[in-house]
Amino acid sequence: MNNRYLSSHLFLSLLVATGIIFATRVLVAQDTDRSWMNPKLSPEERAELALKQMTLDEKLALLHGNGMANNPKWTMPLTHLTNGGAGYVEGVKRLGIPPLIISDAAYGVRDSGVNGRYATAMPSNLGAASAWDPESACAYGEVIASELRAQGFDMTLGGGVNLAREPRNGRTFEYAGEDPLLAGTLVGNMMKCEQAQHVVGDLKHYVLNDQETGRNFVNSIISKRALQQTDLLAFHIAISIANPGAVMCSYNRINGDFACENPYTLRDVLKRGWGFQGFVISDWAATHSTEKASTSGLDQEQPMADYFGPKLKEAVAAGRVSLSEIDDHARRVLYAEFLSGVVDDPPRKSVVDVEKGLEVAQRVEEKSIVLLKNTHSVLPIIQSIHSIAIIGGHADVGMLSGGGSAQVDPPNGNAIMPAGKGETHWQDHIWFPTSPLKALRAKLPNMKIEYDSGTDLKSAVRLAKGSDLAIVFAYQWMSEDMDLPSLSLPDHQDALIEQIAAANPRTIVVLETGSAVTMPWLDKVAAVVEAWYAGSAGHKALANVLVGNVNPTGKLPITFPKSETDLPHPVIPPLPPQDQALSYTVHYDEGPEVGYKWFEAKDKQPLFAFGFGLSYTSYAYSGISVDSAAKTVRFSIENTGKQAGAEIAEVYARLPKGADESFKRLAGWKRVRLAPGESQSVTVTIDPQVLQTFDDTTNRWNFTPGDYEIVVGSSSDNTPLTGSLSVH
Repeated sequence: MNNRYLSSHLFLSLLVATGIIFATRVLVAQDTDRSWMNPKLSPEERAELALKQMTLDEKLALLHGNGMANNPKWTMPLTHLTNGGAGYVEGVKRLGIPPLIISDAAYGVRDSGVNGRYATAMPSNLGAASAWDPESACAYGEVIASELRAQGFDMTLGGGVNLAREPRNGRTFEYAGEDPLLAGTLVGNMMKCEQAQHVVGDLKHYVLNDQETGRNFVNSIISKRALQQTDLLAFHIAISIANPGAVMCSYNRINGDFACENPYTLRDVLKRGWGFQGFVISDWAATHSTEKASTSGLDQEQPMADYFGPKLKEAVAAGRVSLSEIDDHARRVLYAEFLSGVVDDPPRKSVVDVEKGLEVAQRVEEKSIVLLKNTHSVLPIIQSIHSIAIIGGHADVGMLSGGGSAQVDPPNGNAIMPAGKGETHWQDHIWFPTSPLKALRAKLPNMKIEYDSGTDLKSAVRLAKGSDLAIVFAYQWMSEDMDLPSLSLPDHQDALIEQIAAANPRTIVVLETGSAVTMPWLDKVAAVVEAWYAGSAGHKALANVLVGNVNPTGKLPITFPKSETDLPHPVIPPLPPQDQALSYTVHYDEGPEVGYKWFEAKDKQPLFAFGFGLSYTSYAYSGISVDSAAKTVRFSIENTGKQAGAEIAEVYARLPKGADESFKRLAGWKRVRLAPGESQSVTVTIDPQVLQTFDDTTNRWNFTPGDYEIVVGSSSDNTPLTGSLSVH
C-alpha cells in the first residue's frame, strides 16, 4: 500500500466516524430534549411536538385496537395487554406516551367478576338523570374514574348521550332521557368530572343510535334540522361541557352513510362545525372501510386492525390516504392523552375505595327515585302500620341491573343464583345482593315484614290480605343488542299487581325498570315508586325513601306513555330477510318532536309527563319576571308543606309563531332546597341555543324574531307561571 492510499483511507474513516458520532449526538439530543413532556405547555402544543418525533408505524399504531379480552373472535398478538378490558392501543414507549387501556364503564367498571376485582354499580344513567343534578352527575363520574384507575385502566367507554327517541330501545337505561338540554348537561358534567380524574373521557354513541333492532345496518333517515335540534344538540352540549378526549361513532347508518364513515356528522359537524379536537373512536366492529372512513373523520378503529392496520398503511404507500390525514388522526389521539392527564399521571393499580363508592351510589339513588303516585299519603310508611307484605321481584335477595356491555358484576355473583353459580354471561338477568326486604327490616325492626315470591298467586294474595300494607316489586330488564317487545311489564307482573291491589287497597308498587312502562293497574294501587336500576346501595336508598328518612325529589327524564299507540312509532319496524339487511330503514318523521314535545304537538295525554315527580311536601310558585336582555327568569318557590325537601323548578320556552313549532322546549331548571314554610327567589339563566332553530339551507342556527312564551312549573304539564321574552 502506498502512503496516498493510506491517507485517503484514514480520511474516509475519520469522516464515517465523525458522521456516526454526529448522528448519535443528534439522536441523543432528540431523546433528551423531551419538550412534549412539559406539563406547562398546552395539550395542542405537546401533541404537535410529540407527533414530530414519531415514525409512520408509530402513528399508525395509535389508530387501531389490538383485540378484546375474553372474546375469542377479537384476538391479536397484543390482546393479552388489555388488562381484561375492552381494548388496548399501543403507546410510544420511547417518547413516554402510554398505551390506552380501555374499559366499558357506563354505570360502573365492566367485567370485574371475571377479572377477580370489585366495581361499584352506580344507579342506571337514566335513573341518575332523574336527579336533574349536575353535582350528582359529577360525583357519579368521579367514582367510576377512580375505580377505572384503581383497576389499571386509563380510558372509559361511558358517556351515553343518545336521546330516548324510542323508549323500547334496549339501551335506554344507559342514556339520560329524551331532552337534549337535560341529557347533554348531565352527561357532560359526568364526563367532565370523570376525565378530570385522569382517564380519557368518551361520549357515545354518535349519533342517532336510538334503537338496537338492526343496529349494525339500520338506516336512520332524518332531516338535518331535526337531527341538529335533537340528538346532535345533546352531543354538542355534552361536548362543550366535558371537552372529552374521544367521541365514539355508532353502528347505524345516518341518511345512507354508516356513522363511522359519515362525512356530515364526523367531519362537517363534529370536527369543523364544533371544533372538536379529540379523536373519533369506532364502536366495536363498526368500521366498514379504510379510505372513506379515514377521509370522513374516523380516527381509530376498534377493537381490531381490519381497516386501519395494514390496509391503511398500504393506502398511504399508494397515495390514496395522505400523510397529513394520518398526522391528523394521530395528533388527535395524542391530544386526548395529554388533555386527560394520562401521560403525566398514568393509572396505578390499587384497592378500590369501596365505602366511597357505596356512599355516592346511595346518595345519587336517593335523589333519583321518583314518586309517581301517593294516594292518601300512604307513603312514607308510618309507625302505626304493624305488618307489611313484600311481594315479587326477588326482593328477598336483591335488585335488578341493566345488561350488555354496561353490565357491572355484583359481589359474589348474581344474587338469584345458587352460591358459586352466579358468574355473569352476556344478557343474563343480573340481580345485585341489595335486598329491599332486608333493608326495610333493618329500618323497621319492630314491624312484621314477610316476603312472598309472587309465583304462587294464591299465596301472595293471602299474604297481602293479611297485612296492613303490601309492596309489590316489579321489574323490566333491558340490555344492549335487543329492544323491548313492548313497554308492558314482563312475566305476568301486571296480573300479579292487579290481584294484590284487589286484595289490599294499600298496595304500593316499586318499579325497577330501565325505561318507561305502561300501568294498566294504576288506578287500583295506592302508590307507585320508580326506583330504576338502583345500583350497589339501592336497597338502602329505597328504604330511606319508603320510611320517610329521605323526601323523594326525583323527576322523570322521560315521558311515560299510556300505550305504545301514543308513540311516534307504535311498533319498531321488523327486520327484513338477511340478504336484504341494507334495505332496513327507520324514518324519524316526527323530526324534533321527541318525547314530551311529540305529546304536546299531537295533543296526547301521557301517563306521566316529562319532568313529573311527587314529594312528601308541597310547593307553590309565584311572581315571575323575565329579563329579555340577560335571558334570565326569576320567580319564587315556597315550601307549603310540613317537611323539608328539594324542588326541581323547570323553565320551558315556546317559540314565536314564525318558528312553526307547536311544542315547548326545556330551557333551564334549578334544584331548590327548602325548609317547611321557607320561600326562595330563584333565577334561571336560559341557554340561548335552546331558543334557536336550525336552518338546513344555510346550515346556521337562528333566533326567530318575536315574543317567546316562558312558562315555569313543577313538570312539563304543570307550568302555572307565564312570562314573555322578546327577541328582535
